Amino acid sequence: MHTDPPPSATPKPPRPFFGPQVVRAAFVLAAFGWGVGFYGPPVFLHAVGVRTGWPLALVSLAVTLHFLFGALVVARLHRLHARFGLPATTACGAAAAALGLLGWATASEPWQLFGAALLSGGGWVTMGAAAINAVIAPWFARRRPLALAQAYNGASIGGALFTPLWVALIAALGFTGAAALVGLVMTGVVATLAFTVFARTPAGLGQAADGDAPGTVMPKAAAVRPLPGRGLWRERRFVTLAAGMALGLFAQIGLIAHLFSLLVPALGAQAAGVLMGLATAAAIGGRFVAARFVLAGAERRVVIAAGFAVQVLGTALLLAAGGTDAGLLVLGALLFGSGIGNATSLPPLVAQAEFAAPDVQRVVSLIVAIGQASYAFAPLAFGLLLAAGAGDDGAGRYFVAIAAVQLAAAACYLAGRVRRPATELECP
Repeated sequence: MHTDPPPSATPKPPRPFFGPQVVRAAFVLAAFGWGVGFYGPPVFLHAVGVRTGWPLALVSLAVTLHFLFGALVVARLHRLHARFGLPATTACGAAAAALGLLGWATASEPWQLFGAALLSGGGWVTMGAAAINAVIAPWFARRRPLALAQAYNGASIGGALFTPLWVALIAALGFTGAAALVGLVMTGVVATLAFTVFARTPAGLGQAADGDAPGTVMPKAAAVRPLPGRGLWRERRFVTLAAGMALGLFAQIGLIAHLFSLLVPALGAQAAGVLMGLATAAAIGGRFVAARFVLAGAERRVVIAAGFAVQVLGTALLLAAGGTDAGLLVLGALLFGSGIGNATSLPPLVAQAEFAAPDVQRVVSLIVAIGQASYAFAPLAFGLLLAAGAGDDGAGRYFVAIAAVQLAAAACYLAGRVRRPATELECP
């Protein structure tokens, strides 16, 4: 008796590409990282001073230590990821930052404040620029510019949300209560993302970068020789990339640190605060415009230099406003703000295009570390310039100095240009 063979099992539909979930999780990670580690310290500085009565210089030194120690940690972040894994490193970094927050809120002796600065500084960089690049890189190659732009927008949102949130929570709960609440929420959210999202890999899910079919042959990237050990430091591409990022961030933080106080006389405190928020929001638009140009094939160093040209124009308008013309102040702040995000998000894309795959994460960690170590001193340096010009044209010289550093940053990026055939795909 003939019987039909049993029907074959219905094949499972392919799993949707997991990359978009990674981008959303990285967005949240960036919001916590910058909201706590970058935009938090200026608020902490004020809160510690009010609570303890310690001199401003002492508390400011703790803020500088926060950023400097973070620079040391981020320079070795690729090694921490290699040894302990990205999920564990990220979760532990969030916990360390949370402990640092409590230290800022409860320190009764200066040495305790400096210990808290080490914890917060070392912890937040595991959620910062180099960490975001490490999260996104395995999932995106061709589409990495847009993916990074979307993820780094979390930093801008973190700045827009966390600064007023810190002020409101401290007023309602006290500094200790606010630090405990934010620290607990941050640790819980980041640990959950680390072990449920960041622990996944394309290979583990049977997927490929950009959502391509597994086994898709990617066009070969230009042959780039790996640069182990000290080879990076003798390479013009690396030196100009690191110098450009450091100078750009130095000018950027130097202007952000003092712009509010320079806007208040003409606009008032409330309007000045609104404009600072709008400038931060302008970074989101600037980041997407730059990502679109990169995806269209524009040379990445040229895109960065063009962004600095726009920022120089904004700085020139701030100078021309003379501290009184509200229209020029608003336009200048918005043009400057359009480049804030690109100073952080575009250099890793240059590293992706110009360095061998084994070197990319090390390059990104090092340039972020050098940039952070540089901008830690920017508020002090430009503050001294403003103070030295008090009663004279201090603000004018301040804006001229900012523009000069921005132009120097653009020149560094252009000096390291590498010409490649247009047909080659730039991905590691």
